[in-house]
Amino acid sequence: MSQNGQDLSEWIARIRGCEMPVFGHTVQALRAIMDDERASASALAQVILKDAPMTSKVLRLANSAYFNHAHQGVNTVSRAIVVLGFDPVAELALSVSLIDSLLQGGVRSRVQIEMARSFHAAVQARWVAAKRGDGAGEEVFIAALLARVGEMAFWCFGGEQAQMLDRCLSQSQMREEEAQQVVLGFPLRHLSVGLVREWRLGSLVAAALEGDPRSRGPERAVVLGHRLARAAESGWDSQVGRQAIRDVADYLGQSVSTVQAEVIVNSNEAARVAGTFGAPEAARIIPHRDLPAEPEVPAAVIPSGPDAGLQLRILHDLTALTLSRASIADILQLVLEGVYRGVGCERVVVALLTPDRSQLQGKAALGAGGEGLCAQFAFPMDGDPEDVIDTAIDSGVACWVTPKHAPKGIRRLFRVTACNHAFVVPFGMPNRQIGVLYADRGGKPLDDESWRAVQHFALQASLAVGMRVPDSDYAQSKW
Repeated sequence: MSQNGQDLSEWIARIRGCEMPVFGHTVQALRAIMDDERASASALAQVILKDAPMTSKVLRLANSAYFNHAHQGVNTVSRAIVVLGFDPVAELALSVSLIDSLLQGGVRSRVQIEMARSFHAAVQARWVAAKRGDGAGEEVFIAALLARVGEMAFWCFGGEQAQMLDRCLSQSQMREEEAQQVVLGFPLRHLSVGLVREWRLGSLVAAALEGDPRSRGPERAVVLGHRLARAAESGWDSQVGRQAIRDVADYLGQSVSTVQAEVIVNSNEAARVAGTFGAPEAARIIPHRDLPAEPEVPAAVIPSGPDAGLQLRILHDLTALTLSRASIADILQLVLEGVYRGVGCERVVVALLTPDRSQLQGKAALGAGGEGLCAQFAFPMDGDPEDVIDTAIDSGVACWVTPKHAPKGIRRLFRVTACNHAFVVPFGMPNRQIGVLYADRGGKPLDDESWRAVQHFALQASLAVGMRVPDSDYAQSKW
């Protein structure tokens, strides 16, 4: 029991429910997708794109030399999943969410120290795994990054107890775990174990924290990565530094001199990686030599209006996806992202006809309130020639909705969207539409450039549908 009466379970509940609920929701959404073998790339992209800062950082990381070994330009989340892989992108998103949640205050110096150790350990651990040929480099990197989640969360949100432990560590000669036991009644690594279980952060990080420290599996790389990171703080030539390098050399079956040279290079890489994640203070703490900086990867921002360059790059990716005969769901997800990020619309919905063509239903959406709008985006196909939804499906004619439209024509749409400035653009086969693309800017007037751009993306969707099967059932079943 800690000095203020809170035990370990209460600390776990406090951090989970009061201090980091947004991260908990993000983990839940990402883990549900990662654990579902049937989950599509579009489902993962949906979760990431709903968070603009996460989108920006995931794309920056996906374009960095450390993660993108093929040096393929990545303009969209959908493309990132293709280039890096499904699980690596999901784990990057999870890590980005954690780092952002922890960069909010608390005993800031301690938070940054723990974060620096974690980034350093992650890079060293991935290198160890690669040298062993384990083939789990990205998973090992994420596991090492998350292994001290309890320590980081405590220093960020521990309040008075964090201040008390900070004073104890600064003013006494006690070891870290001893001081933690005195002040809190438990070592902080137990908080890490509890949060890893609570948030289901992965079996590898759990194995590294709870398993046999002499294990030869990938969790051993995580343990050695953290040992190297801590040893570096004392200097590679210190007794603890030399011992850590010898342990890694024995594990890898390499000479001490070879390992020492490479771990020094890794520490420089770790500083760069921390900076790419948006943690420059942690990057400066990691022991490293000053080297020429890696070229800055620009952040991917959500444009406030049309971005012709980004549109062109996304359309290029769409063409490649179409020619590779990707699923309709993945193509429509990229169309959605193109209109949201490239055209700069604030709300975008892809809606598809039901198999019996009796109703149009929202299938995916991006933007503020996107989930709610998508759920309400359901319209019976009544064949009313004045209604913009019926007209789009029946005649294949796109509609630019403005306040000048006849009230009857936009009444059903307005009840759902509460917006009288919007685009409704159908897509599908020439004589058989399968759905519509809806876009608006939250009630603000639209422009000719955006009108042409949205139609271009809808046309690309139609071309993709035309290369597959002319049947809405296919798109319905694969979304």
